[in-house]
Formats: sequence, C-alpha cells, structure tokens
Amino acid sequence: MAAEFRAGGNGSGEGPGITFINAFELPAKRIDEFLPHWLGRAELLSKAPGFRDNRLHRAVAPDTRFQLVSIAHWDSPDAWRTADNDPRFQQRLSSPDFAMADPALFRVVVEF
Repeated sequence: MAAEFRAGGNGSGEGPGITFINAFELPAKRIDEFLPHWLGRAELLSKAPGFRDNRLHRAVAPDTRFQLVSIAHWDSPDAWRTADNDPRFQQRLSSPDFAMADPALFRVVVEF
C-alpha cells in the first residue's frame, strides 16, 4: 500500500499527490550556465494551481550521468499537465543543446 504525501505550497495538500522527476544529463562544468534556465521555468510552474514544492539536486561526483535531478510534487497528474501545457511555460521549454532532460511522473509505492 502506498503512503500518502502531504506537503505545503499553494496546492491543497490533500491526498497522495504525484511526483514529477526530471533528470538532466549535462557536463558538470556547465551547471552554472544551466541553472538560470531551470530557475526561470521552475518559478513559473511554482505559481500554478496544484503545485506543492520542487527541489533541484546536484550530483556529488562530476562523472555522475545525471548531474541535476529535479523533484517536484503536485496535487495530481492533471494539475501538472495543465501547468506543463500552459503557453507561457511552453515558451520557456527549450533546453540548452548541452543538456538532455529525462522527465516522468511517479507515484509513491513504498515508503519507510
């Protein structure tokens, strides 16, 4: 049985919600160049209905395949899809050519 996730943010915080994980493959030496790009999109999404929180994780080792991993929590898949399809977000969607994104939605299945 999956445990429920409850968090702050501007969403309702009710129910298990959904986790959006986006792993970025890019050279460690270009992270500082990539961060403003990610922050602009993250700030826009953080204002969308159903958004709970988002954290960007950086790999400790420079040879790790995914140097950055973004983990965001949303009230529902529909809330995330609505925000993702917003034309303002779509305008900022293009990633720099040196960064490959690998996004997906997840649900918690085990927590301890």
